[in-house]
Amino acid sequence: MMSVFEGEAMAEIKSTLELALERTKKMAISDKEKEEIRRKKLLEKATGLFHRYQDGHAPLSELQKEIQRMDEKTSAAVKEFLLSRWIDTLSLKDEDERLIKGIEWLKNGRLEATSQGFRQLASQYREEIEKIRQEAITQLIEALKREGIAGSAIEPNVEGDPLWKEAVEKIDHLYEEKLEEIRKQFRNL
Repeated sequence: MMSVFEGEAMAEIKSTLELALERTKKMAISDKEKEEIRRKKLLEKATGLFHRYQDGHAPLSELQKEIQRMDEKTSAAVKEFLLSRWIDTLSLKDEDERLIKGIEWLKNGRLEATSQGFRQLASQYREEIEKIRQEAITQLIEALKREGIAGSAIEPNVEGDPLWKEAVEKIDHLYEEKLEEIRKQFRNL
């Protein structure tokens, strides 16, 4: 059985709760706040799609199906976001064939020449880096031989060599300019 004191406390709690609920009913989310919430949800969804595809957790066909299920405005915004992120993420150091396929899909396949240009640039970059790596290995082995260190088990640490790092930075800078040109071509198609 509830005491009089407990009953009064419960009534007071109930009335306080009712007052709070009445006050919140009068408060409404503005259109600007609703749009901001919608934009944040859209950004989260698009970012999730970006990472799932880039990381190889979802094939392009799955992304296409998800985007087709969206309303027209949302679909267009997600496609624009993905295109921008995929183009910005293109790198000569990574294997970006997935990104190229995604970009081609979003651009309706109208960029074969640009895609081929990217592939050639990436191939040239990797060949040049490998050539510099082999030259650095040879130089490091020669330096070790002069110090009396030789043998088939010797593997020089190329990545730790300051000359190697400097050479790679120069190549990266040179090729980054060329890559940026290809990014511009992808955006303008």
